[in-house]
Formats: sequence, C-alpha cells, structure tokens
Amino acid sequence: MKQLHFTVSEEETGGRIDKIAATQDEQYSRSQVQEWLKEGRVLVNGKSVKANYKAAAGDEVTIDIPDPEELDIEAENLQLDIYYEDEDVIVVNKPRGMVVHPAPGHTSGTLVNGLMYHCKDLSGINGVMRPGIVHRIDKDTSGLLMVAKNDMAHEKLVNQLVEKSVTRKYKAIVHGVISHDFGTIDAPIGRDTKDRQKMGIVDHGKVAVTHFHVLERFNDFTFVECELETGRTHQIRVHMKYIGYPLAGDPKYGPRKTLNIDGQALHAGVLGFIHPRTNEYMEFEAPAPKEFNDLLDELRKKI
Repeated sequence: MKQLHFTVSEEETGGRIDKIAATQDEQYSRSQVQEWLKEGRVLVNGKSVKANYKAAAGDEVTIDIPDPEELDIEAENLQLDIYYEDEDVIVVNKPRGMVVHPAPGHTSGTLVNGLMYHCKDLSGINGVMRPGIVHRIDKDTSGLLMVAKNDMAHEKLVNQLVEKSVTRKYKAIVHGVISHDFGTIDAPIGRDTKDRQKMGIVDHGKVAVTHFHVLERFNDFTFVECELETGRTHQIRVHMKYIGYPLAGDPKYGPRKTLNIDGQALHAGVLGFIHPRTNEYMEFEAPAPKEFNDLLDELRKKI
C-alpha cells in the first residue's frame, strides 16, 4: 500500500474533496476516489470525511491507496507482428483494436497476453499486469512499441524516454487544412477538470511537446507526421484538437461527422532507441495499416 499526501490550496477552497483529490494524480478517477472515501481511506486533517466535504485552504489530505489486484493472465497465441527481437528487447507492431495490457474486466486478447505466449522472459518492473511494457499506445492506434525482456533493459529504455532521446514519429489524418508546413505544440497536459475520462490542456499539467509537419493536404483534411518530444497520455490527440485540427475518427476528442474509420487515424510508424546492451542506435519503420492507406486514397480522389 502507498500513500498520497497533499495540502489544499487557496484556489481549491470550497471545492468538494472527491473532486480535488481526483486531480492530484491522473491515474486515479473521481469514482475511484469516491470508493476510497466510502472505505475510509481518505483522511482530512486525520479524520475520515464524506465525498461532499467542502475543503478549506491548508487542509492536510492523506489517501491510503490499496495495492492493485494481481490478475491471472493467460498466455495466448496471438500471432504478434515482431519487427525485432534479441535477449533484451522486442519491437512489435501492434494492430488497431488491440489493448496493450490487461485490466479488470479485460484480461484477454491484449499485447501482454500475446507476449507471454511468445516469450517467457519479460521484465518484472511493471508487475504482473504489465510485464515488459516500457510505453504504450492507445487501443485504436496502430504501430511500433518496444518491450523489455529484463529489468536492465527496462530501466535503460525508460531512462531514454525520460531523457527524450527515443524517436517516436506518428502518421495522422486530421480535420481541417493546416496552412503552415511545420509547427510545434508546447502545452501542458493533465486530466480534464470537467471530464475525468479525458485529458486536456490544463495550467498545472505535465510538460508536453509535439512537433508536426504537413505531408499532404486535401479538401477538408490534412495528412501529417507528428514527432513526440514527451509522451503524455493521448498527447497527439489532445494537442491536435487544441490547435483546431482534431484527429479524424477520434471518438473522444474529434467531431462526430468524420471519416469512415473505427477509431482515430493515428499510426506509430517510426521508433528509434539506443540498444540497452550494445549502445547502438536502432530505428524501425512500420507502414500504416490498409484501413489508414485506404482513407488516404479516398481523400486523394476527392481533390
């Protein structure tokens, strides 16, 4: 069990404690905090309170966060598209529609299920639910991921992500016609204050930087390549919406009237990193899936 501790600020005075507590860490939802309040895990100035408690500046809040339940994950032969593998690292091309790691209520058909069948030696740093997973991409985003087969490789790959030395380039189709060829979006990302299921641009969010350049323009859409400098949750989806060009097909951040695609038109096409053992720079490129390329062909015909 771990604890989360924070002090209520002047700006948060009068707000509900469940709402304030849920903004302290993006991985915990408001409904989860409300469950902890019912269980007496949230203490304000040493005393348990109800979810509608009105916070005061200077309140000291402590949350006892229970250890996650470990899931019994079964190995499944999912015929993974392996781009590279050695004793330390696996690079896999994840298809659209595949979840990266299991969660309660969704314990099969994930990338982790497939990895456990493919190899028995994955890094244990992220625990039973996410063995070997160094970073992830969304369910409906296709493309390349690096996976660690031991703890040494895991630590070194994570350090490269922190140091921003990993190359991650995505192809995307966005609504609207971007007039300039290049751009950089530097806007902090955190949990949306109005909708806990979304991320958004928030004043006290984590630093997030996305570089993009235009590959092709169509009547009402633009084909772009985005390069991540940081790797926040939903970063490209949130950043492109923020500048007025949401991803086509995005059910969470895009408009309802969009292209005929099941989920956002986003593909992690290029992945580059320094090998954790040899210190050699390695870069891989995976072509976009047929569904993505078919959309591009349709847009070209309408010009």
